[in-house]
Amino acid sequence: MSSIVNFLIYLVVTVPLLGVGIVFFIFTTPYSEFQLIREGGQVDDPVKTGAARAAAFDLGGKMLGQTLVLASAVYHSVGLLDLIVWGLVGIAFQIIVFYLFELLTPFKVVKEIPNGNVAVGQFSFILSLVTGILMASLISY
Repeated sequence: MSSIVNFLIYLVVTVPLLGVGIVFFIFTTPYSEFQLIREGGQVDDPVKTGAARAAAFDLGGKMLGQTLVLASAVYHSVGLLDLIVWGLVGIAFQIIVFYLFELLTPFKVVKEIPNGNVAVGQFSFILSLVTGILMASLISY
């Protein structure tokens, strides 16, 4: 029974942390990912369709990267506070990497995604995944 209680406690902490990450990711970009994704159903407009795909890749990659960090934090944490700290560090690191990506590329990511550049969204996805794997592997004692 204690295993189920422990599972539920960690679930109640990790799911909101993932939600906090999504909120931070959304508010740190000048475009609305969910609006772009919603408007992507207009198949007669290839820019909107591409923007939806690019935004879905971008946000999905951040979510996946953050989930990897949280999974590692659950496995390695010595308690709930430790898990929360690592979860917040993972969110901050994903945001920092996104803006480094924006700074170091010869194009502006925040303009390319709403313009339907799916390749930029896919690259952002991979970058977020790599960031999550790296962060997850760094959490150890």
